[in-house]
Amino acid sequence: MILLAIYAAKTKWGKQLGAALLAILFTAVVANLKIIPSASNSIELYSGIFTYLAPLSIFYLLLNVNLRSIKQAGLPMIGLFLIGSAATTLGILASWYIIQPERVLGNDANIIAGMLTGTYTGGSVNFNAVALEYNFQENGILYAGTIAVDNVLTTLWILVTLAIPTLMNRIWKEKIKNTSTAETQHTKHPEDEAIDLQSLAWLAFLGVGSFFISEKISEYIPEIPSILTLSTIGIILAQFKFVANLKGSHNLGWYMVLLFLAVIGAYCEIGAVEQLKEVGWTLFLFTALAVLIHGVVTILIGGLVYRDWDMIAITSQANIGGGTTAIALAETFHRKELILPAILVGTLGNAIGSYLGFLVVYLL
Repeated sequence: MILLAIYAAKTKWGKQLGAALLAILFTAVVANLKIIPSASNSIELYSGIFTYLAPLSIFYLLLNVNLRSIKQAGLPMIGLFLIGSAATTLGILASWYIIQPERVLGNDANIIAGMLTGTYTGGSVNFNAVALEYNFQENGILYAGTIAVDNVLTTLWILVTLAIPTLMNRIWKEKIKNTSTAETQHTKHPEDEAIDLQSLAWLAFLGVGSFFISEKISEYIPEIPSILTLSTIGIILAQFKFVANLKGSHNLGWYMVLLFLAVIGAYCEIGAVEQLKEVGWTLFLFTALAVLIHGVVTILIGGLVYRDWDMIAITSQANIGGGTTAIALAETFHRKELILPAILVGTLGNAIGSYLGFLVVYLL
């Protein structure tokens, strides 16, 4: 599917969609046709991609980071991300009063609302933090159904955020010109570099070694997420000329991102939602409306405050899908200077998501 997506992205129609979107679409279709495993019959390969390749993809992409290029992007990204986080909480609360999911979901409805607030602020870590606090994982069917709905909506939102810059620029022109456009005319394009054996050997050594170090540090200091340590190592290494000149780090990282997105597509299992019948559709409507409200509020306020549609789409994706999917958008939009800020706001989401999740449970 990855190979098909890469070649399809070179066609006239495929260029409009991009390899990231095509990888998700292709795997979602074949997974729902039962040709490859999906969320309900997941395989070890999928968990391995989430555990190892997703973090390593971030590490390899960071080896091309120019710290000077992200100075202007940092604060606006954080501001937009906080707007998106508030919009998520508002969306959950508004959807609660419109859909009234407690009539179908019962006493667990407020817990589900808190879990969704957490995951749509900073990722699945917050989803599980709220679930574990209330032992919600013991409610197997409803827990699995919530995950299924989350997977479907996360995939759909990736498709939406990929389209936001093109659609919004037609009706509400950007206030700020892409900073990357002028810069990239005078800089090398790492995606055009062919990898050689020496570079591959060094990249493999640096990647595996850095991953091992980050995991060990996380064992001794569990308060520091391993992905944060791995990202920091990548940023430091990128400042050394020898590492920056290694060929192929961008392509290696981008290929791993496409593998991650392919698994996201495979997890978009529509049948799992249908099997839950009324409960499943109530969950879907409740979650979909909350995400829609998040999107509308983020676009409106973001457009008024800082009208950079690429940046708004990336920060919204960092909220709903997490840091790795946000990086995929930055790559697709050719905004290299937004890769590191995307990782940073993803980490910020991990930090505040659980707090907002528990706040929503308390309020409801």
